[in-house]
Amino acid sequence: EVQLVESGGGLVQPGGSLRLSCVASGFTFSNAWMYWGRQAPGKGLEWVSTIYTRGDVTTYRDSVKGRFTISADNAKNTLYLQMNSLKTEDTAVYYCATGRTWDTATRGQGTQVTVSS
Repeated sequence: EVQLVESGGGLVQPGGSLRLSCVASGFTFSNAWMYWGRQAPGKGLEWVSTIYTRGDVTTYRDSVKGRFTISADNAKNTLYLQMNSLKTEDTAVYYCATGRTWDTATRGQGTQVTVSS
């Protein structure tokens, strides 16, 4: 059974940083497509970033390019999202997910990120 447990969310001021973690189990993490997504209050779920853990291929949505970095530690079965220069519009519940595509991916329970002064 796929299990994904996110952590690292919290309250941060605009311009600040957070690092999210996602511990994975139940599948071969070292050969997987992994995603971060988010859902802001009153809005739909949106894709943020992708990594292929075997080849370190990464992609980002335009609004986070240059500010967010996705990475994976295959020895620890852990996915990360380093978020710098945070903006109020980054406020959302952040989810990690795995699957062949983002649309069909299995998600964790999420972690809340609030960017506010």
